[in-house]
Amino acid sequence: MPSSLRLLPLLLLACAAPAAARSLHANIVRVSTGVATLEQVEVHLDWPAKATEGALELRAGSVVAPDLGYRWRDLAWRCPLQRDGHGGWRCEGELRMPRGRPMRLSLALGTATTDALLQQGSARIALARSAATPDLTTLDVTRIPIAWTQALLAQAWPEAQLRAGTLDGHLDIRSPATGPLHIGATLRAAALKFDTPDGTTAGENLSGHFQVDARIFDDRTLLALDGALHGGEFLSGSTYLALPATPIALSIAAEGSNSAGWRLPRFAWRDNGVLEATGSIAFDHEAAVRGLDVQVHSRDITPLRDRYLSGWLGLASLGDLGMRGAIDGELHVAGGQLQSARVQPHRVFLDDPKGRFRFDGLDGELRFSGGSLETGTLHWDGGALYGLAFGAAALPIESHDGQLRLRQPVDVPMLGGSLRFDAFTLRPRKGDAGAEATFGLGVEHLDIGQLAQAFGWPAFRGELTGRLPRARYANERLDFEGGLSMSMFDGRVDVSSLSMERPFGVAPTLAADLVLDDLDLLALTEVFDFGSITGRLDGRVDHLRLVDWTVTGFDADLHTDPEAGVAQRISQRAVQNISSVGDASFVGSLQGRLIGLFDDFGYARIGIGCTLVNEVCAMRGLRSAGNTFTIVDGAGLPRLTVVGYNRMVDWPTLVERLAAVGKGEVKPVVE
Repeated sequence: MPSSLRLLPLLLLACAAPAAARSLHANIVRVSTGVATLEQVEVHLDWPAKATEGALELRAGSVVAPDLGYRWRDLAWRCPLQRDGHGGWRCEGELRMPRGRPMRLSLALGTATTDALLQQGSARIALARSAATPDLTTLDVTRIPIAWTQALLAQAWPEAQLRAGTLDGHLDIRSPATGPLHIGATLRAAALKFDTPDGTTAGENLSGHFQVDARIFDDRTLLALDGALHGGEFLSGSTYLALPATPIALSIAAEGSNSAGWRLPRFAWRDNGVLEATGSIAFDHEAAVRGLDVQVHSRDITPLRDRYLSGWLGLASLGDLGMRGAIDGELHVAGGQLQSARVQPHRVFLDDPKGRFRFDGLDGELRFSGGSLETGTLHWDGGALYGLAFGAAALPIESHDGQLRLRQPVDVPMLGGSLRFDAFTLRPRKGDAGAEATFGLGVEHLDIGQLAQAFGWPAFRGELTGRLPRARYANERLDFEGGLSMSMFDGRVDVSSLSMERPFGVAPTLAADLVLDDLDLLALTEVFDFGSITGRLDGRVDHLRLVDWTVTGFDADLHTDPEAGVAQRISQRAVQNISSVGDASFVGSLQGRLIGLFDDFGYARIGIGCTLVNEVCAMRGLRSAGNTFTIVDGAGLPRLTVVGYNRMVDWPTLVERLAAVGKGEVKPVVE
């Protein structure tokens, strides 16, 4: 049996003398070439007497090109067979298979050459072989659908599914009797689209040109690729790339095997100053990174967000983060774990448009080490945290055994005082364990007036001082031990049980308990322009909860605290505002007639409470009777008592009324 497919038609045609009609039929078990093997082959030739051409029909039960990954079944080709005038033959006709559109196959069998052309619409594959180089097959491809290369891609990446795009180029395929299959190619890809069944990896509208050199052994594959990408989108896990139309140079050397996965001993990515990355990477057989050495440089980080970082920043709700400056970095991963890293920002400015944070002029060097001690210092010119400006500071940081630590306490100027950080420790994410940070925080003489101005609050006065001996951040939650004490209105407000969920994520949540001790009511009511009340105020606010800085729940109880020598008086305006805001009324018709004659009144006690759940405030006072509750107990004449008569109050409505009182827009309700 001939070893070459080219010899089969020649053998048949040698028996086809044109002097007499001939009909020839042959069944062949196997025909082998250097690229493919045909099995269950049937050849039928009809050549009428004195005719200048015959009809050739060829059927193959299977065609297998194992090194390229292709398999076809039940192929049928029929064509008119003609001499070419030089001792060879040519035949062109329709090639059919059970699935797929018909193709046009043209075959030219010269005395020392074989040429074939396969067409479908504008897509063309031209094959050429020569007896002088029997191990070499050349292919020229023109606008072939990328899906035609699915089987070849599956040799290296079986999960990928090619969906759209075209391929042009030239391939040299060498298949020696001994040694690997060798493929050298110059390719141009346009508008490629692919994905994986689980949706974790996908590409859209990718284009580029490449030089490819591949050697396929029995147990491994060697690949070298050099070229450039031109636009498109790529997704892999949380990494999303939106590539520009300008060329990105790409160079890869790769080695893969079914048992050990793929290794890239060399890769380079050069995006015109925006991102230059070089290094090596190794994957296991499940495509997880087990080793990585990479060096990166960006002289302009502004485009990094949209081109390379939007996926990761989106997970942290920082998809619109403003960035500018330059950066250098290194990363080393071994055994699937981060071993070392270095980041050098150069005059970097970061600005969160949502106002959560801002850093100006980040500079210095930050080092991470999974083993021996490394040191560095990160510093900035200033910035802001939730609208609160802070000044310049430097963080001396050391790292070893997979943790980052402050080498000494750091003071950060803020609001006329300072924040003092000490005992800071950060352990990045490792395996299934998320990132975790612990630190101590001291607050020294922060100006509450500046704080109020930054948040648009009334003009509070006082200082914020305290110490949180230990804070812990884990699983997007920040918990504080200890408490803060605010000196304000000649009294004190103590904050405890302080915690935050998603401090930099979507809908940050703050929880705390507050205790008010001996606040000067006159100073407090003057700030809120509520009317004047003299005396001292105590109270508590338990289970305070703010979601995205909006109050959603608390259990509060506020009451006056009689003190010797301190007058307890309430102005007519304050009484009227209490009645307007709190659905309250004055008790007794005499009071209603006389209130307009007095500027202020004596009181024995004031007390009010609220439990806020689901935007409804359950009100209470000094005492309750049915649906009413007493807010103000009068003293002296005229004796004034203020009673609330609606225990369930809509919280948004109550907030609107309080805001209106501050603007003088609420009219008193007197009954």
